[in-house]
Amino acid sequence: MAPKFGVAILLFLPFLAFMVSAQVPTIFDITKYGAKPGADISGALSNAWKEACLSSTSSRIVIPPGTWSLSQVKLIGPNKSPIELRVQGTLKAPIGQLPNKDGEWITINYVNHFEISGGGVFDGQGTEAWKRNDCHKNKKCAKLPLNLSFNFINNTYIHDVTTKDSKNFHVNCISSHNVKFQRFTISAPGDSPNTDGIHLGRDSNITIIDSIISTGDDCVSIGDESREIHIENVTCGPGHGISIGSLGSNTAEKDVVGIYVKNCTFISTTNGVRVKTWPSAPAHLQIKDLHYENIIMNNVTYPIVIDQEYCPHNLCNLKDPSFVKISNVFIKNIKGTSYYPEAVTMVCSRTNPCENVQIADVDLTYSGKRGPTTTICANVKPTLVGKLNPPICANITGAKSS
Repeated sequence: MAPKFGVAILLFLPFLAFMVSAQVPTIFDITKYGAKPGADISGALSNAWKEACLSSTSSRIVIPPGTWSLSQVKLIGPNKSPIELRVQGTLKAPIGQLPNKDGEWITINYVNHFEISGGGVFDGQGTEAWKRNDCHKNKKCAKLPLNLSFNFINNTYIHDVTTKDSKNFHVNCISSHNVKFQRFTISAPGDSPNTDGIHLGRDSNITIIDSIISTGDDCVSIGDESREIHIENVTCGPGHGISIGSLGSNTAEKDVVGIYVKNCTFISTTNGVRVKTWPSAPAHLQIKDLHYENIIMNNVTYPIVIDQEYCPHNLCNLKDPSFVKISNVFIKNIKGTSYYPEAVTMVCSRTNPCENVQIADVDLTYSGKRGPTTTICANVKPTLVGKLNPPICANITGAKSS
């Protein structure tokens, strides 16, 4: 496990060294492009971005301290040299609908050697929009905008900034490589709908470290074709936990390989670590090499979940099993408290049972009145090591102890 994590860090080091050794950047201050407090700065930011992308030397776009209104912006590469977007102030999104109803407030696409820093805040001002969100029951619901959309970005370092009260997902990071989020804060109330923290899909070598994520949905959600995702020293709560999926509903979906969640803390989340796939769905793919280690669960409703019968709001049926294959799952040193007695749930596919699941040193307690702490298992025979509280898969014949 450790060597693989080391490889991911080593892959990122050349980029960090490049940024540190780069020449003094050319400054592009948005106030030099006509930005004024109280007025929409989208034009000024776009113009500064265009010039920075054309620069043959490294550049820094500066949004100074203060409160700035930003209606909507698309910042598109390619860039000739490294670019830093230094956000020192607070950017505020429109409370109502965006000018362009494409579902994204700030979009950054096709950049390489890019950095966001500065200690600033991206404020989506989502409180009013959440009241109108009925997507859980209305498939034709209005698409609410997300705060930050990153697509096709490479060798990127996003750190020391906050995204707050997004109307929808806080961050989408799609089709990107070698991206690091560090000291990245995500803040939204626990009852804010669909405010996923960071959603990943078709990415490789993504690191999320030393961060705090508080949302009304998944703290981190991992979609298909994700490889080498490293999440370490992250505090999640409130929220729905760190989830892979849901997967299986689309035949174009591709494998998820190499997910590492280490040294994380979950506080009053509905789930801790979770994998979810749809039953009666057409996709055949694999989810494999999952590593969960040194995790604290504090009053988590369902701390450990593999659910291959995921079917929210009765949007499917259970007559056919999931075709997704889950294998090589390593769960080690998970401690804390469960809000419900079912501390561990592993319901795997009856057609493709989970394989090579290894569980070691789990200590999850429940002090409520619903009975003793238990586990729910189906179509899985894990290898068990060390102290296990509760007994893991005691109801399944053939669980292996060592």
